[in-house]
Amino acid sequence: MEVFSGPPRSPERHPPVGRSRVRRAPVLDLRSAAGQVFLLQVLIVVLLVVAAAGAMLLQTARDALQLGRRESVVAAQSFASAPGVSAALQSRDPPALLQPRAEAARKRAGVDFVVVMNTKGIRYTYPYPREIGKKFVGTIAPALKGRTVVEQAGGPALPAGKGTAVQAVVPVTDAHGKVVGLVSAGITVKAVAGLWMPQLPIILGTGAAALALAVTGTTLVSRRLRRQTHGLAPEELVQLYEHHDAVLHAVREGVLITGADGRLVLANDEATQLLGLPADAQGRPVRELGLPEPIMGLLTSPESVTDEVHLAGDRLLAVNKRPTYPQADRGGSVVTLRDTTELAAVTGRAEVARERLKLLYEAGVAIGTTLDVERTAQELADVAVPQFADLVTVDLLEAVLRGWEPTAEGWRHLRRAAIGGEQRMMPVYPLGEVITFARRTPQMRALQERRVMLEADLRQAHGWQEQDPERAGKALECGLRSLMAVPLRARNVPLGVANFYRTADSPPFEPEDLAFAEELAARAAVALDNARRFTREHAMAVTLQRSLLPRRQPEQDALEVAWRYLPAEAGVGGDWFDVIPLTGTRVALVMGDVVGHGLHAAATMGRLRTAVHNFSTLDLPVDEVLGNLDDLVVRMDNEENTGDAADRHEGAGVAGATCLYAVYDPVAETCTMARAGHPEPVVVRPDGTVMCPAVPASAPLGLGGYPFEAVDVSLPEGSQLVLFTDGLVEDRTHDIDVGMKRLHRALAGSGNRTPEETCQAVIDAVKPSHSCDDIALLTARTRKFPPSGVAEWDVPPDPALVPAVRARCRETLLQWGLDDSAFATELIVSELVTNAIRYGSPPVAVRLLHGRCLICEVSDGSGTSPRLRRAATTDEGGRGLFLVAQFAQRWGTRYTTRGKVIWTEQVLHDGTSAASGLAPVDFLLDQFDLDQFDDLGL
Repeated sequence: MEVFSGPPRSPERHPPVGRSRVRRAPVLDLRSAAGQVFLLQVLIVVLLVVAAAGAMLLQTARDALQLGRRESVVAAQSFASAPGVSAALQSRDPPALLQPRAEAARKRAGVDFVVVMNTKGIRYTYPYPREIGKKFVGTIAPALKGRTVVEQAGGPALPAGKGTAVQAVVPVTDAHGKVVGLVSAGITVKAVAGLWMPQLPIILGTGAAALALAVTGTTLVSRRLRRQTHGLAPEELVQLYEHHDAVLHAVREGVLITGADGRLVLANDEATQLLGLPADAQGRPVRELGLPEPIMGLLTSPESVTDEVHLAGDRLLAVNKRPTYPQADRGGSVVTLRDTTELAAVTGRAEVARERLKLLYEAGVAIGTTLDVERTAQELADVAVPQFADLVTVDLLEAVLRGWEPTAEGWRHLRRAAIGGEQRMMPVYPLGEVITFARRTPQMRALQERRVMLEADLRQAHGWQEQDPERAGKALECGLRSLMAVPLRARNVPLGVANFYRTADSPPFEPEDLAFAEELAARAAVALDNARRFTREHAMAVTLQRSLLPRRQPEQDALEVAWRYLPAEAGVGGDWFDVIPLTGTRVALVMGDVVGHGLHAAATMGRLRTAVHNFSTLDLPVDEVLGNLDDLVVRMDNEENTGDAADRHEGAGVAGATCLYAVYDPVAETCTMARAGHPEPVVVRPDGTVMCPAVPASAPLGLGGYPFEAVDVSLPEGSQLVLFTDGLVEDRTHDIDVGMKRLHRALAGSGNRTPEETCQAVIDAVKPSHSCDDIALLTARTRKFPPSGVAEWDVPPDPALVPAVRARCRETLLQWGLDDSAFATELIVSELVTNAIRYGSPPVAVRLLHGRCLICEVSDGSGTSPRLRRAATTDEGGRGLFLVAQFAQRWGTRYTTRGKVIWTEQVLHDGTSAASGLAPVDFLLDQFDLDQFDDLGL
């Protein structure tokens, strides 16, 4: 019994019925092909072992001979050059002196003999003393000339035994280089040849391993052959063939085999019956069998066929054809025939069901790819044509298209949202037209009764024809014949009607088509309702966000401004920008971005924009504005993360924001900027040069504890400052560096463009085709405040000089043509300068700015801020700031690195101050007595 390790490769195979098991042959039967191959392998291995042993013997003998030559030369030269050898040769008794030394050297060197002789070849030493004094056997002539001789020669008996000796003869010279004797050393060949014996086990082991490998390989091949034949003997294979032949003729499927010459090789009984073949059909050419032309062409063609249906008499045959040798060009084919006459009707119905399921799957994939209502309606129309209908129209309620919640009052007025099909020339209502359906029309009945309305023959559909008789008559003339009006409902909310039409060239709709139409409309209705809800929420978010963004440009003299705001396609985000006029003709530019999308991001953006306005009103430095914003975002995050606040809306906290804050001073032509995680702005010089002002990058808002660094940038008149959010330069297809390069190319050479033209050029060149984020762009071209409208001078810290300051102020106003504003301005300047001298610290300076309004600024080195209060009747002071507040439109305090600035603004109308009519002078003078007024120096 054979046992194989591992899982079985196939189910258990049983011998055919009626076949008895026979005793299995040994694995290596020498009479089998595997056994004969094994004998051949054994013979080859033996020959290889013998050849390897002989080659090794020859090689070892050769190596031993070479080794003996080297060792003989070394031993002879070593003894010849030994100290005292030359002197011993010239002594009276050389044998007595040299024999012991020669024997000792022979044993140390491992050679068989060391012979010392005179120049005539008479031995002085030898292993056997009886050979001393005899003639040396070998060649000594070259050695007498100073050369070394190596040769093979025989000689007297040696301790190592008989054999040819490998010997070397070298000369022995005296101190004058004269040869005084000879030394010969050698090894017998018989002793050296034994070196090959240690390598014999390696050769024999290799041969044994090769023999074992041959046995293993032959055994595996033998077992594989037995598995492939299932251990069957030849007589069993014959019996098995007979069984297979019996089965071939018993199956209920026709089998035909043709040869490469076009003759019929085999045909089973089923094929003979199905095709009506004659009894002598085998061996005859296929063309002589009288088969139907389609079947005969199929049998003679070299092409493969899969499940082709052919008519043979009154039978439908499913035919399959394959070559008998698919991997070789040997011709021949096998054909199977299956009678499918009874299955044709069932197969037809199953095919229709399969196509419907396939269409429903395609509808699930194709409908609702976007959140656009009209696009979704068009997808429904495109999916249903032409697999289900020839013409499809989709009519939606007006409220659905706008994203509103539909009501029953608007059912009669539907707008044509989509048309699908090749019959676009049909006289149907065009896209976008509002249709008022009559009560008896299939569309209105479908909406009211909430079910599919089928009109199998439109020629008999009086309600449909009454809607528009002229249009209906033209449609019938064009071939329109059948209609199904399917209501579109989702979450029990009516959305519209889908109309499926068929022409006279197609079969009319049947009742079994209703279920499919309802399923298709139900899937489309869910997608339409999702799009409607998105449209509503998107409109709400966009409305909220646009209401929080600037609607018009504020009045200011420093910048010419233009902007663009483009919401994302998938929703609105938290991008915002602002232009905020500041004191001293300065203007603040703000660009920010709240992380996230949706209503929560828009609301957060509104809070941050309001906070920036408040911080700007305080005239804080740009880095302090960002610091306060950072604290605000941290507090907002903490508020959002407390309790269950995260479960009440779509955003769990602000999760950070970015902001760029810049203040431009048109008088100094400088811009102070700082940014918190925001992209760096771009500056376009008047000559068209594009550069980045190197604003230091700081951490985004909301991290807390990180400082913000500001930088001053000089912006000559006509420069353009471009601020933007990352949605403009960053996209899924490329990173921000690529977007910045595109922006620089779009801005190159735009020095002469207006900000409006620059905005449009940037949007056209840089805006992504499908924006996934909001885009905010702000372009500001700088203006220089005219030097003729600036007057400033220093004031010594002496109250007695206040009248001189008033006089200089009056002269300046007269030069500007502001005579009517002189009195009020003198009062303001006098009060502010007096306060700066009394309560401030040097240096004190006055600056007047004549632009859109009249600005008066008094600066000093103190950090204290004045406070407006109502003085009591008995108070001696406290009425100066009240007076300033009454004559000025606005006033306030601005802190600088060197102290503070008290400023006032007086609005001018036709060259006069609007403050002059705000309050009667008598009323103001009643607030304090004349003595207090004299104290002001007036």
